[in-house]
Amino acid sequence: MRRLLVLLLALLVATPAAAQVRTGIDVLQQNGFAQLRAVAARHGGKLKLAVLANPISVNREGRRTIDVLRTEGQAAVPGMAVVKLFSGEHGINALTDDMDIDDKVDAASGLAITSLYGRTDAEKRPSAAQLAGLDAVVIDLQDAGVRYWTFQTLTKYFLQACAANGVEVIILDRPNPLGGLAVQGPVSTPGREDYTNAHSEPMRPGMTMGELATMFNAEDRIGAKLTVVRTTGWKRADWYDQTGLLWINPSPNLRSITQATAYAGTALLEGTNVNIKGPGEAPFLRFGAPWIKGTELAAYLNARGIAGVRFLPVTYVPANDKLYPFAGQRVQGVEVLLLDRDRIDAPALGVEAVAALWKLYGATFQIEKVDRLLRNRAVLDQIKAGVDPKRIAAGWQADLNRFKARRARYLLY
Repeated sequence: MRRLLVLLLALLVATPAAAQVRTGIDVLQQNGFAQLRAVAARHGGKLKLAVLANPISVNREGRRTIDVLRTEGQAAVPGMAVVKLFSGEHGINALTDDMDIDDKVDAASGLAITSLYGRTDAEKRPSAAQLAGLDAVVIDLQDAGVRYWTFQTLTKYFLQACAANGVEVIILDRPNPLGGLAVQGPVSTPGREDYTNAHSEPMRPGMTMGELATMFNAEDRIGAKLTVVRTTGWKRADWYDQTGLLWINPSPNLRSITQATAYAGTALLEGTNVNIKGPGEAPFLRFGAPWIKGTELAAYLNARGIAGVRFLPVTYVPANDKLYPFAGQRVQGVEVLLLDRDRIDAPALGVEAVAALWKLYGATFQIEKVDRLLRNRAVLDQIKAGVDPKRIAAGWQADLNRFKARRARYLLY
């Protein structure tokens, strides 16, 4: 028994405690809202704020950033008032995948919510009319660690619109949930920017939202008056489950850090004729279709020797939801088993999955739709030509190294 107690004590000592990370809203509170007082001073002692938020926009105690700013913030900064709310994809409560998210009223505060997730490009951008009368917009959004996470683009749209209309931008930064060390995947082709490709960057850029915003503002010469309230206590090697912060689903289909890890690669299949997500399933950890043979696909992918993962053949019935392919039909496919997240190159895993589906089921698989998120035609053409995915990944390293050199200028941690 004594030896067992000694062993347990040694394990406890050797196991690092979760970091005491404070996000931007926590730091803002801790500093007595000093950054907001500075912004108010630039506006004659008055500060009319809008807040861009979703369910993750809370402090360590779980209180909404909206409410913290309306109570302690307004008390600490005379002349400050939160007058408006904005929401992006999935809405302010992250409850839906729908594109038709109407403007609403926030029940707790009574403030109007302006939705910026419509069907047209104009409906996704804040307009001059929507920014009229504001002195600053506070953005408190969680990045998912991938380029095609639309909050990156929404943040860039706010930088552009606010710069054009004399409105300041204040970003309350948060840790990258996938850590800030790994920089992986093909760099998107310059000039192909859209709602899932805010900037020429790799699929997994290894940056926080504050760092990304600083890069967008500088490299695109936006010229927004930008303040980043930095996170404290976070180290770039920390994954989200090492921060001590509460996990809150940033979207209906990202329900865990494990799913977020796979999302950095398997999301390439989203929008194709493969089921990759849906209520009741394991989004981004499982994909299938009626024309896939699960045992065949799993055997092929396992034989590839992809670091950190194995593949399990599965059969399942996707939830009966119109948004997802083959809803209500029985499909076969694979489940991705993450064995060692520190060894996984998720974007390379995504390319391996695409290449496998093309090789085995090329007559049926809608490979062209992969470019929607890949945004690198040269890589897609190599996959279609049958080039080995490991060789393809080796080929994008030069572009990746150039991005890393650019990225280094904007790192805050």
